[in-house]
Formats: sequence, structure tokens, C-alpha cells
Amino acid sequence: MKFRTEKDTMGEVLVPADKYWGAQTERSRNNFKIGPTASMPLAIIRGFAYLKKAAAYANCDLGVLSIEKRDAIAQVCEEILEGTLDDQFPLVIWQTGSGTQSNMNVNEVIANRAQVLKGLTIGESEPFIKANDDVNKSQSSNDTFPTAMHIAGYKIVAESTIPAVEKLRDTLLEKATAFKSVVKIGRTHLMDATPLTLGQEISGYAAQLTFGLKAVKNTLAHLSEIALGGTAVGTGLNTPEGYDVKVAQYIAEFTGHPFITAENKFEALAAHDAIVETHGALKQLAVSLNKIANDIRMLASGPRSGIGEILIPENEPGSSIMPGKVNPTQCEALTMVCAQVIGNDVAIAVGGMQGHYELNVFKPLMAVNFLQSAQLLGDACISFNEHCVQGIEPNYTRIEELVNNSLMLVTALNTKIGYYKSAEIAQTAHKNGTTLREEAIRLGYVTPEDFDSWVKPEDMV
Repeated sequence: MKFRTEKDTMGEVLVPADKYWGAQTERSRNNFKIGPTASMPLAIIRGFAYLKKAAAYANCDLGVLSIEKRDAIAQVCEEILEGTLDDQFPLVIWQTGSGTQSNMNVNEVIANRAQVLKGLTIGESEPFIKANDDVNKSQSSNDTFPTAMHIAGYKIVAESTIPAVEKLRDTLLEKATAFKSVVKIGRTHLMDATPLTLGQEISGYAAQLTFGLKAVKNTLAHLSEIALGGTAVGTGLNTPEGYDVKVAQYIAEFTGHPFITAENKFEALAAHDAIVETHGALKQLAVSLNKIANDIRMLASGPRSGIGEILIPENEPGSSIMPGKVNPTQCEALTMVCAQVIGNDVAIAVGGMQGHYELNVFKPLMAVNFLQSAQLLGDACISFNEHCVQGIEPNYTRIEELVNNSLMLVTALNTKIGYYKSAEIAQTAHKNGTTLREEAIRLGYVTPEDFDSWVKPEDMV
């Protein structure tokens, strides 16, 4: 491998000659060999590309950067957004808590790539664009990394998570309508309860997701506020007047999302409550999805020895030893995702607590866990919707059998003969292995005609 010499304020470093990164990136590669496969997510790098391009445009408008340099920086940022420079960002999550090395990684790649596009040689010719003086102009790692976090987080939640959950919610609403007349037995405490319809049961799942979606959407306003313009500690030192508002306008234009400058830059650097808040809403979704997936797999349990009230798609063989076995694999995948999201929420909460004076120093940890949760929830909802929920059908024979066999239909007699006589009928039927009708008539509490008139599951929903 060939190397070239790069220099920073701490001296010279050898860098692979075929890479665009510079000395600070290489130092980080050498100093943080922690979980080498745990690379900084490309979504964060894309967030940096948006903000570096926006900063170049804002600086140019405000007279502190030339048009030539603006356009060169913007050109490389577009290459980053297109994914052609993905191999130029080798740093791991486990680095400085401010994300400084990743900020400099982006600065160095943009500067050196611009040098090559200009027809100049990296390290040998006078720099056309400098990583710190030009690409990082009017910025600090302390305000760029949280801005990249918000850009990446907002985009994935708005573009992936929310649409995926909405698709699943809409399918559940369709099933709720389709099965609104299918009377089945209800269950509380995992024990028989009074009847409801399968449509009513599923409508509860849809409502859970509706509430969860509302919570997530409500948090996006806070997530749309960006720290850029606060520089080192929130004061905006070394920025031209009006820069913070203008750079946010450019980020909004380039991303297509309503980003605005944070009202209080000190909070935006020192605390990441917007990340904590939005992920809390994602956790709420995970809790709902876990309940829904568990209900569906229990309702589909069997096929001969379980509840078996619904049929779900048979997607693949379920056992390497039991021929013909099919398992609720989509439910299992979704509930594992939910467990991961809830675990991520703990890490994010701990990370959010690490704001010491003017800077939170757990930024990479919080960003990575947030992005993983948003991506997992979106992907899992799409998979669960396509490979499970869309194919749910009632098992009409089993539903009718369980409804007719339930002792809790006796509840319909409460207002006719009282709670205690009704309880006696149910307990006696359970003890003798007989039906409610048989015992109610044998005990002399109702006539056959009254029982048939009063105990109608379809009238109890």
C-alpha cells in the first residue's frame, strides 16, 4: 500500500494514498480501534453533507466564502449524498463524545476531493480549499454533529418509520372493517371473558398505532431545530451575522424538511432532549407493536392444540426436526425488534444525561441508537404488514366452537337472574363439564326459551 504524508497541528501522519481523508481521520483510526465493524452510520455522514453544503452557501451569501469555493464544496457534498464516497468514512462510533473526528473526517474528505477535482495534487500543491478554514468555516464540531444527528434522525423518522407504521395501521383498519361481524370470545387475564368481534379486537391494535404515530409526529417539531450557528459553546463565536438563520434555511431547502435554527443554542449543544423525546415516542410504538405481535401469534397458536382463532400466512418451514411445523416468525422478528428499541431507549436516556456544562459528550452513542431504532421499526413494520397482517383470516369454525363453549356467556344472565345465580350456573357447568344452557335449566333458574332469548353472543358485542 502506498502512503502520503498529511499534517495537522500535532505533526505529520502517514495516510493511505488512495484515500481522501487526512491526518485527523488517520489519528482517530489509530487511536480508537474499538469495535472496528461499528462504523459511524452513513446517515450521519449524509447529514454532514447537507450541512456542509448549506454552510458553504450561507457563508458565500454573507461574504466570507468565494463562489468558487462554495461550488467546489457543494459538488463534493453531492457526491457524498450520492454514495460515491462511502469508503472515505472509516471512523467508528466509539470516539470522542462530541463526534469531532467524524466532523474532521468529512472536512478532510471534502477539501481533498475538491483539490483533486480542481486538478491539483493532494499534499503537494497549495491547498485550494482547507478543511478547517473553508469547509468548517463558521462551524464547530460541537454544533455540526448535533445538526447532523437531527438531520439524519428527522429524515429517517419522517421518510421511513412513519410511512411504514402508517401502512401497518391502515392494514389493521381494513381488517377491523372486514371482520366487524365475526363474533368471538374475549379474554382478560388470559382467561375467558365476554364476547366481542374480531374487528373490534383488531381496531384496538390500529388505535394503538394511531396514538403512537401522533406522539412521534408531535416530537418532530423539536427535532427540526438545529444547533448549527452555536459553534463551540452556543454563543455563535466566529459566525457572520444572520448565519444561523440562513444556514437553517438552506438545510431545509436541500433536505425538503422544515428545519429551523434552534431558539436556544446552549440547550442544542449541551443537551439532546429532542433525541430523547423522539426516541421515547419510538419506544412507545415498540411497546404497542410488541403487544400487537404477541396477541396475533397467540390467537394463531395451534394449529390443533392452541387457540387457533385466526390463520396467518405460512411463509417457511418452522422446524429442522418436526416436519410440517410452521411458526409465527414475523411476530417473533417484530418482538425482537421491539426489545432492541426498548434497550436502545435506555442507552439514549443515559446518553442524554451526559451533558456536562456546555456540551453533551455522548453524541455518537445517542445518534447511532436512535437511527437503529427508527430503521428497525420501519423495516419490521413493512415486513410484518406484508408477510403476516395482510394475510390474516378468521378461522370461523374454531371461533364459533370457542364462543359456544365459553362459560362467560353467563354474564348475559346477570341482569335477568342476578350475579350469584349466574355464578352458580357457570361454576356448576365447569365442574360437571356441561353447558351453561344445561345447568341453567337443570337448576331451574331459567326456561329453555328464556335462555335462548337472553344468551346471544351476537347481542353481547
